[in-house]
Amino acid sequence: MNRITELFGIKYPIIQGGMVWCSGWRLAAAVSNAGGLGLLGAGSMHPETLQEHIDKMKAATARPWGINIPLMYPEIDRLMKIIIDSGVRIVFTSAGSPKKFTPMLHEAGITVAHVVSSSLFARKCEEAGVDAIVAEGFEAGGHNGREETTTMALIPQVRKATSLPLIAAGGIGCGQAILAAQALGAEGVQIGTLFALAEESSAAEAFKQRCVAMSEGDTMLCLKKLAPTRLVKNDLYGRIAEAEARGADAEELRGILGHAASKRGIFEGDTNEGELEIGQVASAVNKIMPVSEIMDNLVTEYRSAMNFEPLL
Repeated sequence: MNRITELFGIKYPIIQGGMVWCSGWRLAAAVSNAGGLGLLGAGSMHPETLQEHIDKMKAATARPWGINIPLMYPEIDRLMKIIIDSGVRIVFTSAGSPKKFTPMLHEAGITVAHVVSSSLFARKCEEAGVDAIVAEGFEAGGHNGREETTTMALIPQVRKATSLPLIAAGGIGCGQAILAAQALGAEGVQIGTLFALAEESSAAEAFKQRCVAMSEGDTMLCLKKLAPTRLVKNDLYGRIAEAEARGADAEELRGILGHAASKRGIFEGDTNEGELEIGQVASAVNKIMPVSEIMDNLVTEYRSAMNFEPLL
């Protein structure tokens, strides 16, 4: 037991990232039922869709679970009302300041964690009153912080900057990485890529197969004039990279992306023209597995790593 397992009432300090187009009720429930904390990814859900997934989560698991919600979401007020009215107990916020919504969520009895990419934002989160912090390095897939700080560099700095329970994210893909994050000062981990490629993920099969076939270096951080995003190198990425190399502005980049690019790639499976968001650690994943097997592997690897002979 540590502060993360106690805060969320879970067996293992392993949180499944709330990823757009991947984190529906099947994935989140499977993670919670396996002893971790499953999160619904509200960032890709209309209000009525979120309500449907909340209802299905309640039927699928009696264990703790939560919702990840980007604070810049256009319908944020409607989503927050649904979350509170539905009796959700845990919320992870991201992509914005937690200062506005944290008091309201606390008033409803909800535990709040916020995702940051720097020690500066970690301190601001503590001032805002959140209950825990997720510090995410730029190895992570999808939207990243502008600092481009790696997880190994970020975690010890955030640990020094705040006394709050700390969750490490970005590049966590095995039990050894969980132990490393713990050694750096984290008390839990948030894992995205492994769960995005799980059997229960709502991502398209074509997207999963493309990702498990990748090699090192097959993802790249781009779109810095919009919001830094880690993408798989495909035809769409190639056009983005070419445009960025010649100095394309934000408007042109939006035009290249087109409408609903991440849905097209991740959820609908257009692996050439879709926006394929995944973390660097995908190159270490070589098969699609059920969540139960992923969790068993993480725990076994962690316990094995604990028995390594010390170097000094």
